[in-house]
Amino acid sequence: MAKRGLQFGIFLAPFHRLGDNPTLAMARDIEMIEWLDRLGYDEAWIGEHHSAGWEIIASPELVIAAAAERTKHIRLGSGVTSLPYHHPFLVAQRFVQLDHMTRGRAMLGCGPGALVSDAYMLGIDPATQRRRMDEALEAIMALLACDRPVTRKTDWFEMNEARLHLRPYSDPHFPIAVASTLTPSGPTVAGKHGVGILSLGAGMPGGPAALPGQWRIAEEAAAKHGKTVSRADWRLVMNVHVAETDEKAMEEVRVGERMETVTYFEDALGRPPGRSEDPLTDGVKSGSTLVGSPETVARGIENLIEKSGGGFGGFLFRANDWADREQTWRSYELFARWVMPRFQQSLDTVRSSHAWAVENRKTIFSPNVEALRKAFTDEGRAVPEGFDARASGARDSSRAAD
Repeated sequence: MAKRGLQFGIFLAPFHRLGDNPTLAMARDIEMIEWLDRLGYDEAWIGEHHSAGWEIIASPELVIAAAAERTKHIRLGSGVTSLPYHHPFLVAQRFVQLDHMTRGRAMLGCGPGALVSDAYMLGIDPATQRRRMDEALEAIMALLACDRPVTRKTDWFEMNEARLHLRPYSDPHFPIAVASTLTPSGPTVAGKHGVGILSLGAGMPGGPAALPGQWRIAEEAAAKHGKTVSRADWRLVMNVHVAETDEKAMEEVRVGERMETVTYFEDALGRPPGRSEDPLTDGVKSGSTLVGSPETVARGIENLIEKSGGGFGGFLFRANDWADREQTWRSYELFARWVMPRFQQSLDTVRSSHAWAVENRKTIFSPNVEALRKAFTDEGRAVPEGFDARASGARDSSRAAD
């Protein structure tokens, strides 16, 4: 049964500092997913990359399978599978298998491929990647329907009377979402196929302001192709770090963020179009990066809900190594304790019960003093001197503590 309110999770590309032991880094990623499962996070999306030194997971399916064996509740998806790199029949087969192995906790995230260097090594023209993603997703959706053999022939893959070995474990199939930055291609493909959206662009300069337009594109594409899209399947991805105070949160991430920006986004990728020179400071000011106390981060999410023009269904940390391990895990715990409940209606009845007790303290709890006095007299014992005052003081202290 789905939880009320927003769903929360991580988008684990991953981003690991150059020089860090990659074997330990991957093991730490799986440990972190276990920690998030214990904290009550809903989802973890794991990326696919093949070059540039930082995003070191090549097969999200392997991580999903390993993490599934060590967790109980958290859903596990690819964030994302680069569809132009794979035959769509094999993608569908692998995720149907994961759907069975995880008992319905698998998810498929789709994208055209984020790194030009990956496409170069595979001999793929970057100009064809978005078209190929659309073609692959169309074939995957046809296969998952399991209603007829699927025959397709394109300039890069072919299927002849293809059918899945297994019907999906989930009904009608596992969740599917398309990655979106700030271009119209992501929401257009998501709307065309009636699937979810992973809005990575929400964490980019101008991202929050662009949200209504991105959703409008998805709705228009869905209507054009006879599909529907749901805001419940729309997830925003952002850099987030939580500490006890705003100042402490910024102090914990400043060095690590600068290392990522310079070593990866500037030195390796040549600062992709639209990326700020100082993404941390600019992002915090604009609301596209949430770094601060639980209260500050919660206000940031409230602002995003307002700017989205109708809300969204999920909010994902873009997992990173900005802070050290202990600070990062503490950040996830603080968020789970003090931010998540505000958006999942889990505090409503607790707060109303407390308010009810405060409002009715005199009429409901006062008779308890007489009952306690009677407990002494019924046993033939004298009521201790000052008992009424102590009982009254205990009640007042209890109210002050609340």
